[in-house]
Amino acid sequence: MEDLIKNKVKESGLVQLDLAAFKPKMPLVGLDLSEQLWQGLVLKEKDFRDWIKAHNWSAYQGKAVYIYCSTDAIIPTWAFMLVSSALQKENVYSQVGTELELAKALIQEEICSIDISTIQDQRVIIKGCADIQDPAFAMSYLVRFLQPYVKTIMYGEPCSTVPIFKK
Repeated sequence: MEDLIKNKVKESGLVQLDLAAFKPKMPLVGLDLSEQLWQGLVLKEKDFRDWIKAHNWSAYQGKAVYIYCSTDAIIPTWAFMLVSSALQKENVYSQVGTELELAKALIQEEICSIDISTIQDQRVIIKGCADIQDPAFAMSYLVRFLQPYVKTIMYGEPCSTVPIFKK
């Protein structure tokens, strides 16, 4: 007679989602437009356009870029648009704002890429012990995404969960 070890978690039909799976998979780098200001105050369109043409945008491939200005200068909207366009030509994901805002946008995209058929009418446990920027944001966005599709949402480990939602 063989003793079989049963994996009760696997047999329970619970779907486990690890928050770490939604962490951005590429390096996040900043592009500070203050370096393009004339005398640290003003952005000159001709000089800026020359910089756009001369800059090595391919150096950002494989990275996600947050575009910002570290000084109190007022940067015209078209400048951010030109940088975004140059990065897009190289297939580089970019966003105006902070590193945290970029990380949040990437986390949202990862969550939205979940195959609904894998979670439809399932009982879901969200594991939360992950090195992720702003885990509360990621958790609440994940709950909003999952809730219309699943039977239940729990937080924690299968042996000790906190109920979050039940249909």
